[in-house]
Amino acid sequence: MQLVLQIVANGLLIGGLYALLAVGLTLIFGVLRVVNFAHAEFMMLGMYGAYWLWSIYGLDPYVSVFLITPVVFLLGVAVDRLVVQRSIGKPDVTVVFATLGLSILLQNAALTLWRADIRSVSTFATGSVFVVGGVRLSVAMTVSFAAALLFALGLWFFLTRTMYGKAIQAVAQNRRAAALMGIDVKRVYLFTYSVAVAAAGAMGVLVAPIFTIFPRVGQTHIVTIFVIVVLGGLGSVPGAVVAALLVGIIRAGAGFLIGTAWGELAYFAVFLLVLIVRPQGFFGRRGAEVYGG
Repeated sequence: MQLVLQIVANGLLIGGLYALLAVGLTLIFGVLRVVNFAHAEFMMLGMYGAYWLWSIYGLDPYVSVFLITPVVFLLGVAVDRLVVQRSIGKPDVTVVFATLGLSILLQNAALTLWRADIRSVSTFATGSVFVVGGVRLSVAMTVSFAAALLFALGLWFFLTRTMYGKAIQAVAQNRRAAALMGIDVKRVYLFTYSVAVAAAGAMGVLVAPIFTIFPRVGQTHIVTIFVIVVLGGLGSVPGAVVAALLVGIIRAGAGFLIGTAWGELAYFAVFLLVLIVRPQGFFGRRGAEVYGG
């Protein structure tokens, strides 16, 4: 029983690391109907930001997250104005190549500026564990897990309890009707995209003490994030959180029982089974797999 609890705890912590990135990606798709292939690169930029503030100024990532997140938000504003909104309304392939091109651009910019050297960040939480009921928990992963859930809860509260959040939901449901009701659709797009990539940047800062940092680090996680978004239901924030935690548990369990290399195979198998039985995902509406609603 103790072993099962340890596996579940590890899985939940891993899932928490994915949840923050998945929530932002599913929010972009749900509102803008854009598949953001560059999403993980904003996580990479957050990781580099945390590294340089730590190495130059000795600033702990759990402090620098409050500095880096607004900067990534402003970067999201620029990207939305220059790239994303210019692609919306054009053929789907235009949006795909625009965000894919942005991903390649950011990766190569990081490679040019900082080389391919692997870097890491050490903080008070690095390597530290605490025990709860006999279950050993990583301090760094627990902090990231708590931050991801707090962000998801805050986002849910914002979307369901504020007028601007309801405006975002209205645009997600029917952008034309929302515009007729006086909602500034372009401003909603701008805010949604910027918040989503800021969440990715925040995740990068929070996982900097856990993962190694290099220009293509985002690409090592993006396929898993896409699986989580589709599994939870396209555009569903609660679905992204639930699916992230489930994928984390499956990955940790399969990794322990049949080997780490089989972890990805296990959750991909579950992913395929869910698509066969429920193509719209756990929390998606029927038809969402076609039009994203």
